[in-house]
Amino acid sequence: MSDTALSASILVLCYRDAPYIRAALESALAQTVPCEIIVSNDGSDDGTFELAQDMVANYRGPHRVVVRRNAQNLGVAAHVNATVPMTRGDIVVMMAGDDMSHPHRVATILEAFRQRPQATVLGSDFDGIDDNGRPCEVSFRQRPEVFGLDYYVNIGRLIGLLGATLAFRREVFERFGPLRGPIEDNALSLRGALLGDCLNLRQPLVRYRQHANSVSAGVFARHEPPTLRMQRRYERTIGFYRGTADDLEYCLAQLPELTPRKRAQARDVVAMYRIEADAREALLHKARRHWLKPIGRGLLQLGLRRKSAERALKLFVPRRWFGLYGR
Repeated sequence: MSDTALSASILVLCYRDAPYIRAALESALAQTVPCEIIVSNDGSDDGTFELAQDMVANYRGPHRVVVRRNAQNLGVAAHVNATVPMTRGDIVVMMAGDDMSHPHRVATILEAFRQRPQATVLGSDFDGIDDNGRPCEVSFRQRPEVFGLDYYVNIGRLIGLLGATLAFRREVFERFGPLRGPIEDNALSLRGALLGDCLNLRQPLVRYRQHANSVSAGVFARHEPPTLRMQRRYERTIGFYRGTADDLEYCLAQLPELTPRKRAQARDVVAMYRIEADAREALLHKARRHWLKPIGRGLLQLGLRRKSAERALKLFVPRRWFGLYGR
């Protein structure tokens, strides 16, 4: 199908989102172009699934809507793996059950993909809101409008497009199969960078909700005690980084036609993720002499040199000075 006739599937992935699912689903149904909408509950028992079912029971609008649930909780990446194959659209638009999409979100995304056929994955700016829907500040470093693997390598970024704003051509998933790590946004961003361009639209298309039970709050341990916050963050990111490296390394092996330059960049990104995972594991669990090897590898790796130099300074200060207590 040509890019002039792209279709979209919205995946509304939810888990324990009963207070927010109505607003989320209303925003999906308000999209200005007809879409396939799949609302998938990841095995929660808080009434999220029933609320979604009730909302669409008598729906007669332009969208094709399906509400389903997993028999048990799968986790973020496995939930994506289970549901993306159910979609039919050329473009898969991700949405969380606690966020809201602006009515023109899908139309804007489809137009962006039409305008740039080489783009494979897309994110956007967003408006932060709290659990009551009031505006709030959310810290998230701005991405370039157009970027590729060189962005990760040159400035040492280990975070891709924000998952709450993500959309991608279905080949990003189908070409490589199920995600191999525990989170979806980094893996899909890097897969997209392997296949083409990454876009970040400079207009807010999502109202991104922050609350104690959100996925991002769990990843970054925002609501955990200060004495545990950094330790928990390190523990979680170690697994995320290694899973992302595994996924990118696998995908790289499936692309023998990749140019030497792009292949070298992808290998650099894999190395960066592995070095950072090893460094955080060493800081958490090992004697200081074991910090030297990952720090040394990082000093030799373009993109990690500054971070590794800063980490070297931690050799000389107590762990509690950088948030690791009881070590």
